[in-house]
Amino acid sequence: MSRCITGVALMLFFAVPVLAQKPGGPPPVDRRVNTDRIRQQDMSQREWQLRNFGNEPGGPADRRRLEALMAQTEEDFNRILTLHNEIARALSSNNALDYRFVSDATTEIKKRATRVQSSLKLAPEEGYTGEKVDEIGDPQMKDALVKLCKQIRSFVTNPSIENPNTVDAQQLTKARHDLDALIQLSGQIKKDADRIKKN
Repeated sequence: MSRCITGVALMLFFAVPVLAQKPGGPPPVDRRVNTDRIRQQDMSQREWQLRNFGNEPGGPADRRRLEALMAQTEEDFNRILTLHNEIARALSSNNALDYRFVSDATTEIKKRATRVQSSLKLAPEEGYTGEKVDEIGDPQMKDALVKLCKQIRSFVTNPSIENPNTVDAQQLTKARHDLDALIQLSGQIKKDADRIKKN
C-alpha cells in the first residue's frame, strides 16, 4: 500500500486549490452549466495545477500549510487502512463481534474518510444521491463490515488515487462515489453497532 500512500500525496497536487493562482489559469467552474462540462473543467484545472505546482508566488506559510495538509491526509489514509485490517481480522476470527470495537473503528473511519474527502476535494458531483443504507441488525452486521472493507479497498486501489497523474474522469467519479459510500456505510454501521450494544 506504500504506492497508494504516495499516490494520495500526489493527489493533493490535483486536489488542493492553487494557493496563489497565476493569471491565465483555467476559469472558475460555473455550477450552472451541465455536469459533463463541469467534470471537464474540473479535470482541466487539476491538470493545470499539477503542471504549475511549485511555481506559484505563495510564500513559506502556504508551503507549510500544504505540507501539513499532505501529512494529515497521509496519516488519515494510513489509519483507514489499519482499521480496515483490524476489521478484517475480527471478521476472520471465530469470536463474536465486539460492538464497542465496531463502533469505535467505524467512527474513526467516517471521521478520517470525511477529512480525506474534504482535503482531496472528492465530494460527489451535485445531484448525486448514492446508495441508500438501510438499518443493520445483528445478523447483517458481519456482511455490512465485509461490504465496508470492500468499499475501502475499491477506493484505495482506484487508479485516480494510486496514480493521480493519470487523468481519467470516469475513475475519478468512481473514487468520489466509493469514498462517499464508505462514509455513509461507516456512519450507519456505527449507529447500529451502538444500538445493538445497548440491547
